[in-house]
Amino acid sequence: MALKRRTRIEPTFSMASMTDVIFLLLIFFMITSTVVSPNSVKVLLPQGKNQTSTRPVARVVIDSDLNIYAAMGKDAERQVTADGLAAFMQECAAADGERYVALYADETVPYGEIVRVLDMANDNNLKMVLATRKPDAR
Repeated sequence: MALKRRTRIEPTFSMASMTDVIFLLLIFFMITSTVVSPNSVKVLLPQGKNQTSTRPVARVVIDSDLNIYAAMGKDAERQVTADGLAAFMQECAAADGERYVALYADETVPYGEIVRVLDMANDNNLKMVLATRKPDAR
């Protein structure tokens, strides 16, 4: 005698509970992502009322062989020694007005040399501008 079942099992799957779980996970991650703050450094940038563009009136060039050249204004660059550079910085500081000195250094120049020039300028109360490439010959 063959017995038949009265209830049939359907081979379908209900996705309603799965969508509820995914919706709850989505809400959870959205809330937790707004609570987490990234580790960042807050920088207070200076606010200026007027923008002025000042061209450097003097320039110091350090080439890849660590030769130092200095020039004031539109004069031609002349090679100087470390003592000559210190005298050049004093000459720039003695000139009237606020002086800017542009420093052009080759990418192979060690940082120690650049810092030494920056220290000389700082000792003479000069403002330094670090430039990216050598100025065009005029």
